Amino acid sequence: FSGKFFVGGNWKMNGDKASLGELIKTLNSAKLDPNTEVVCGAPSIYLEFARAKLDPKIGVAAQNCYKVKGGAFTGEISPAMIKDVGVHWVILGHSERRWVFGETDELIGQKCAHALENGLGVIACIGEKLDEREAGITEKVINAQTKHFADNIKDWSKVVLAYEPVWAIGTGKTASPAQAQDVHDKLRQWVKANVSEAVANSVRIIYGGSVTGGTCKELGGMKDVDGFLVGGAALKPEFVDIINAKQ
Repeated sequence: FSGKFFVGGNWKMNGDKASLGELIKTLNSAKLDPNTEVVCGAPSIYLEFARAKLDPKIGVAAQNCYKVKGGAFTGEISPAMIKDVGVHWVILGHSERRWVFGETDELIGQKCAHALENGLGVIACIGEKLDEREAGITEKVINAQTKHFADNIKDWSKVVLAYEPVWAIGTGKTASPAQAQDVHDKLRQWVKANVSEAVANSVRIIYGGSVTGGTCKELGGMKDVDGFLVGGAALKPEFVDIINAKQ
């Protein structure tokens, strides 16, 4: 867990062994910026496959987990299981978990606490919907979501904050670099005021929402954008260009 520029690829519910195997071959053979930390979020059924095939320098993340070690929770996976297959990261609070599957801030916070207690790194996702942005309450919404994470985090060194405006995910709309920088700056100020200055200075705040090979360089040049969480483009060869955005 370094302070490097961080690029996560969220494969969501996509791919099969053949197509993901091809993607993995592309990533393994590409020249990747050694100063960028790369993590790929695989569907749970392919976590072990991805970990076995990907070059060890590329991390793997689960896309979700539950808040306890085991038990009668049909369809769920735990941090202990994720670690058992050699995977060290989990994505929590993604807007699709919140808005498609109805996960609450409270549940996401509990999951975060349990994942960190069990040694996983957490990609903690926050972001406002279009009506919230238009109502001018972006900051309020994001601060509330961040607070539920912060209340459950003891060690921030294993946390990456991912700001993903919901209106920009998969829509082709991207927050402008200035919009992204504005929210990231306010987030860092919130962390400084509510956690500590040291954490505010060290925590990586990454941007997600229709990041492409075409938009990544300008976004990555913003002072408070410390990386990306990439959806659709993470399944394409252009993911390599996004990883190398800082070169």
